[in-house]
Amino acid sequence: MDVRRADERYPGGDPEAGIESRHAFSFGPHYDPDNLRFGALLACNEERLAPGAGFDEHPHSHTEIVTWVVEGELTHRDSTGHETVVRAGDVQRLSSAAGVRHVERNDASAPLAFVQMWLAPREPGGDPAYEIVRGIADSTPYAVPEAGAMLHVRRLSPGERTAVPDGAYVYVHVVRGRVRLGDQELGPGDAARVTDADGVEAVAVTGAEALMWEMGRT
Repeated sequence: MDVRRADERYPGGDPEAGIESRHAFSFGPHYDPDNLRFGALLACNEERLAPGAGFDEHPHSHTEIVTWVVEGELTHRDSTGHETVVRAGDVQRLSSAAGVRHVERNDASAPLAFVQMWLAPREPGGDPAYEIVRGIADSTPYAVPEAGAMLHVRRLSPGERTAVPDGAYVYVHVVRGRVRLGDQELGPGDAARVTDADGVEAVAVTGAEALMWEMGRT
């Protein structure tokens, strides 16, 4: 188990424009050849957008982009014609495939916080695709077969226990609250990278929400 703390994330974004980003993996000027990916996961970005702030239209390709809103409302528009407002509890996925452009904005009057995760597809190319699942339940994992991955959402009461998925690669990101994995306690923004996970259990120290990626070997 490799635990990475919130304060170890690479800073990014443009604070003067109301954009604050914290990256868990190597990117841009913070290049780290030893931190390029974990399993299929290429990025786990914590994003905060002030009201009226956002990312102008920009391209992506050969990436499965999964977004989880923590608070506020995210306006999404893409070059395939989709325009959606994503809210807390929704899972949004944009398969960029051979190429797509999109815009992400906070068009509401309240602050926006979301976690965006990028996964490498098993096969490059293809046609872009878009999907949103409203109000996903803890008992319903979200599959990203293109990347051989499954997202599990866990919302826990204090003292509640839950199994961490078994898998070749499991990534646990704490969204809010505090969670104990083995002898490690994780807080908001902390993450654990577990290789060959088998029988790992998570215990909520406080009320908590966590995202768990179950991934096979590529």
